[in-house]
Amino acid sequence: MTDEYISKIEEITGRDQRKRVLEIVRIMRRHDFVRNFMKQQNPEEVRFALEELGPTFIKGGQILSTRPDLISPAFISEFKKLQDDVQIDSFESVSKTFREQTKKNISDVFDKFDEKPFASASIGQTHHAVLKNGTQVVVKVQHPKIKELVETDLTLFRQALKILKLAPEITVVDPKEILNQLQESLLNEINTEIEIKNGLEFYRLNNHDGIIEVPVVYEEYSTQKILVTSRMDGESIKKLAARSLSDDTTERKLQKKERTYIANALVKNFTKQVFVDNFFHADPHPGNILFYRLKQDDPRINELESTHEFEKKSGSIKASIKTEQKLPPYRLVYLDFGMMGRLSPLLAEGIANVIVALSKKDTQEISQAVLSICNRTGEIDEEDFTDQLGIFLTPYLKQGLGQIDFPVMLYDIIKLCRKNNLQVKPEVTLLIKAFGSLEGIVSQLDPDLSLMDVARPFAKEYFKRKFNWKNELDEDLITFGRAVKSTPQIPIKIEKLLDTLNQGRGRFTLRFKGQDTFIDRIETIVNRLIITIILASIILSSSLLVQGSMEHPAIYNIGVAGYMISFIVIIWMVASAIWHHFKK
Repeated sequence: MTDEYISKIEEITGRDQRKRVLEIVRIMRRHDFVRNFMKQQNPEEVRFALEELGPTFIKGGQILSTRPDLISPAFISEFKKLQDDVQIDSFESVSKTFREQTKKNISDVFDKFDEKPFASASIGQTHHAVLKNGTQVVVKVQHPKIKELVETDLTLFRQALKILKLAPEITVVDPKEILNQLQESLLNEINTEIEIKNGLEFYRLNNHDGIIEVPVVYEEYSTQKILVTSRMDGESIKKLAARSLSDDTTERKLQKKERTYIANALVKNFTKQVFVDNFFHADPHPGNILFYRLKQDDPRINELESTHEFEKKSGSIKASIKTEQKLPPYRLVYLDFGMMGRLSPLLAEGIANVIVALSKKDTQEISQAVLSICNRTGEIDEEDFTDQLGIFLTPYLKQGLGQIDFPVMLYDIIKLCRKNNLQVKPEVTLLIKAFGSLEGIVSQLDPDLSLMDVARPFAKEYFKRKFNWKNELDEDLITFGRAVKSTPQIPIKIEKLLDTLNQGRGRFTLRFKGQDTFIDRIETIVNRLIITIILASIILSSSLLVQGSMEHPAIYNIGVAGYMISFIVIIWMVASAIWHHFKK
C-alpha cells in the first residue's frame, strides 16, 4: 500500500465520508449492482463493480466465492476471478507495524528478514524470514489502517443502500443475511488472533496424522496484526493432480497407486477432523494443500504409522497388539487457518445419520436426518419435503464424486430447504462446502472414488466409537420390562375403546396431503367472493342514489362516495393479486 492509499483511508474515516458514500452509490448505479446482485443476474457486471469499489469489496467478493449457501454457482465462478490489485507496503511501514504490535524491532527477533514480500493481498502481505535459532519462517503482516478501512466501508455501504432506497422487490438472495455474514467474515479475517488459535489447535490435532503436516504457529511472535509460522516445503497439490500419467505401464501403475493413497489420506484425515475432532478446515482448496517429496537423507523417510490396533481384556489383564507400516516418501501440508468449522457432538451425530441414510438410499430416513440438522423457520409439511428431497437426490445417489457439481447441488439443496421453511445450520453448510472443495482434489486424484465409498467409512467408524453395547442392552431391558408390565392392561384398554365408540364419544380426524394449503385457497376464494358481492351491492346502491337524487346534493355525494370506495377496493384487490402472483 502506498502513502496515498493510506491517506485515502484516513480521509474516508474522517471528514470526507459523504464523498465516499456518493462514490459507492455512483459505482453501484452504473453497474446496476443492487438489482443484478439481488436477482443473481449479470455476475460479470457485479464483479466489475466490486473491483471499482476497492479492497474491502474485493475481499468481500472473494469470501462470498466460498459461500455457495449465499450466492448462486454462476456468481461463485465469477467472484473467483477477483484479484487483489494492491501495491506492497514499504519495509519501513512493515517495520513500524511489527514494532507497534510486538514492542520489538524486526532485528531483535529475526536473523534474516526479506524486505520484499513474496505475496501481497488485500488484507496483508507475507515475507520469508529466519529466526535467531536458524528456523525458517513465514511472516504475515497486515496492511496499515486495514481495520479502519473495512469497518468504514461496511458502514458506508449500508448507508449507500439506504440512499438507493431499496424497494421490497422479489430477490433470489437474502441481502440482510449476506451483509451480516460478510461483515462477520471480514472482521474475523482481519483479526489474526483468531487464525493463531485455529492454527495452534489444528496443529495439535492433525500434525503427523499419517502423511499430513501442519505448520507451527509461533505464538510468542504473533499478535492481532502479525502471524509467524514455520516455512513449509511443497507446491499446490493441483499440480500433482494435473500431471499426465507416464506412458510406461509399470510407472503408470505406481503413479495411480500413489494418487489413490493420497486421495484416501485426505479423506481419512478429513473424516477424523469432522467426526473425531469436531473441528475441520473449512477451505481446503488446492492452494491451501501442498505436496512435496522427502529427500533421501531426510530422517522422516523412515517414519511409521499405525495401521491396525487390537485390544483384548481378560480380568485384570489387558493385551494390545499394534501393527505399523512405513509411511510413503511424500507429505501433504495444510495451510491457512482463517476459515475453520466447529461442530457440536449432537450436530456431528446428526451429520453421521445423514451419511448413514444416504448410504442406504432411503429417502424417508434421509429426510428425517436432514430435518435434524436444520432450523425450522415456519410450518413444515414433512411428507411433501420428503417427496421433493427424494426426487432431487435420486440422480446424485447414482453418481461418483467426479460427476457431481457440488456448488450447484448445495445451492439447490439450500433453495429446497428455504422453500420448505427450513434453514440449513451454518456449520453444516460450511462442512458441505469444505467437502465440495476437497471433492475437487480427490476426484482428480482418483476419479473412481464414489460418494458412497467415502460416506460409508465416515459413519461406520463414528457409530462404532459411539455405540455402547452395555447402555443399549440396559435400555432394551427397561423397554422390555415396561412392555411386559403393560401387556395385561391391553384387554382393559380395548374394552374402554369399545365403550367409547358405543356411547358415540369417539371422534376420527381426517387429514390429507396439502390440506392446509387447500383450505387457505378455499378461504381466499370465499373471502373474495363475499367482497365482490358487497362491492356489487355498493355500486348498485350508489347508482340508484346518484340517479335519483340529482336535486339532493347530500344524497348524491353519498352515492359518489360509494363509487370511490368501490374503486379503491377494486384497485387494492388487483394490486394484491399481482403481488401474490409474483411473490410465488
